[in-house]
Amino acid sequence: MWIKPTIVILFVLLLISLGTSFFFLMKDQGRTNRTLHGLGVRVSLAAALVGVIAYGSYTGQLRSHAPWTAAMAAKQAPAQPEPNR
Repeated sequence: MWIKPTIVILFVLLLISLGTSFFFLMKDQGRTNRTLHGLGVRVSLAAALVGVIAYGSYTGQLRSHAPWTAAMAAKQAPAQPEPNR
């Protein structure tokens, strides 16, 4: 239940970190380490995002709703025998 909001929050934080790093890159023009620090934050957030998605997929809380996934699952499902009457 908490997986999807966590993914959205991490993604928004990732975009904010990207924007602040770009701002520091343009403002400081390489004289300070703020851009490098922003890169470290962004990599950490991306790793956390991948970890949360992997955990959600592994536990079954995140599933694909793509049309081709349902078609593939139907092909791989064993045929149900008909009950005898």
